[in-house]
Amino acid sequence: MAYTFRPAEPRDVRSITDIYNASVLAGGSTADLTPRTVEQRREWLESHKPPYGVFVVEATDESTEPDGLPELFGTFDAPSPVVGFGALSVFYNRAGYDGVTDLAYYIAPEWQRKGVGTFLLSNLLDEARSRHMRKACGIIFADNAGSIALMRRFGFTRFGLMPAAAADSTGTMRDMSYWYLDL
Repeated sequence: MAYTFRPAEPRDVRSITDIYNASVLAGGSTADLTPRTVEQRREWLESHKPPYGVFVVEATDESTEPDGLPELFGTFDAPSPVVGFGALSVFYNRAGYDGVTDLAYYIAPEWQRKGVGTFLLSNLLDEARSRHMRKACGIIFADNAGSIALMRRFGFTRFGLMPAAAADSTGTMRDMSYWYLDL
């Protein structure tokens, strides 16, 4: 399986909404208590003006084309499935924080633990650097083992822990951990 990374487009809003809402309903990765509507996600996507942005990961399986058919009929134009998305967002809406980005990422449940998060975070950090960001921050539930492992893998430093800071959709109060990386 191979993955591609690209800027999100309006056609991706449904996939982004579905992936995000799966995380809301599962609990443990977002402090939204109820699923978001497609319109709310559309507004969120549109709010990301440069240098910020929203990006998607698509899965591409080169083995899905039967042998010989591409030569006879050309390549297939079936869309690749969006399996994750991430965002570079405003960290704090004051001019002195320009160049610091809050990053977030969500992976479709059936695609977790398949390398999508590593691929996505690597590309998000490359995007942040190319957009001249100086720091990336992640705010993560302290018991989210997958995201904590990603933060460590990419060299982020934990700089804070806020006990019982946020609830998730299951009603569980969770500690928040704060991470940064100098870019």
